[in-house]
Amino acid sequence: MFKRITKLLLSGIAGAILIASAVTSHAGENWSMATSWGGGPFLKKDAEGFARYVEQLTAGRIKIQVFPGGTLGKPLKVSDTVKSNVAQIGHTWMAYDWGIDKTTVIFANMAGGLNPEELIIWFYEGGGAELASEYRREQFGVESIPCGIFPTEIFLHSTKRIQTLDDFQGLKMRTAGAWAEIAGNLGASTVILPGSEVYPALERGVIDATEWSSPSVNLPSGFHKIAKYIIMPGVHQPGAVQECPINLDAWNRISKEDQELVKLAGRLMVMESWTRYAYHDIDALAQMRAHGNEFVKLDPEFIKAAHEAADKWSDEQAAANPWFKRALDSRRKFQKALRENWNFFRFPIGM
Repeated sequence: MFKRITKLLLSGIAGAILIASAVTSHAGENWSMATSWGGGPFLKKDAEGFARYVEQLTAGRIKIQVFPGGTLGKPLKVSDTVKSNVAQIGHTWMAYDWGIDKTTVIFANMAGGLNPEELIIWFYEGGGAELASEYRREQFGVESIPCGIFPTEIFLHSTKRIQTLDDFQGLKMRTAGAWAEIAGNLGASTVILPGSEVYPALERGVIDATEWSSPSVNLPSGFHKIAKYIIMPGVHQPGAVQECPINLDAWNRISKEDQELVKLAGRLMVMESWTRYAYHDIDALAQMRAHGNEFVKLDPEFIKAAHEAADKWSDEQAAANPWFKRALDSRRKFQKALRENWNFFRFPIGM
């Protein structure tokens, strides 16, 4: 059904603006895309899918060649690669830049943040996308559009059973972004590793546990084959936003119409990735269960402590960083409205 709707949307929009945009656009743009992904669905489905949508919507005026992470630049420094025009566009997770400015974790999402559905609403109706664009332009010198959604993650693939805060003490775990500091404050020993190093580190016992992504993304990585315990829910990452940073010179070269079409390609991939991951996560969990993994649900007190630690960490950042405060205030205002109203009329997914 989604694919049929997408095809109708593509043909209708492209046909309606073809004449106007052809007049105002340049002869054509051939962009290189730097990514943070060495392979898997983030590269093959999300990044390459976005590139196809852009080419379709612009009737071929903008073509994007997608490169695996590390080909054009450091996979965790995609915004640098794009700003320097080695690549004209990127596909990444904004919080990989958190070492430069921790505000990135608000837009990328973090513990205590929003689930995938809430992220979509905040970005497209609550001003999140416009705020992220302004922030990236001002602080990093690139344009920014949302171009996909990461689902709620598995909290941990672990060789140790983790359920309480006491279990968490001293756990050697791989993570990234704000959670690296917050988990440390809760008692874990955290390390940041690139994707290619996570499996061997877990297999050799260099780490006890890792977070990575959702069930359907983690399944082909094989973490469940070397770590018995699957810890849920993903309190550290209830959802996340894929970002496409764009070189400002390249962005300003294309017409306003084509700029809107590139944004539309991002919106289409947000919807496609959200539904795809949500659907395939169901089967992935069933396969992990059939493999004999033990599923462990975190104690409510652990979840409460994680949220409190995330709020405390966020308040500390906001006190010292005006941009962090501005982004956090926007997200919290939206969250407050959700909590005061949605619980009265919305059923949880799966009811």
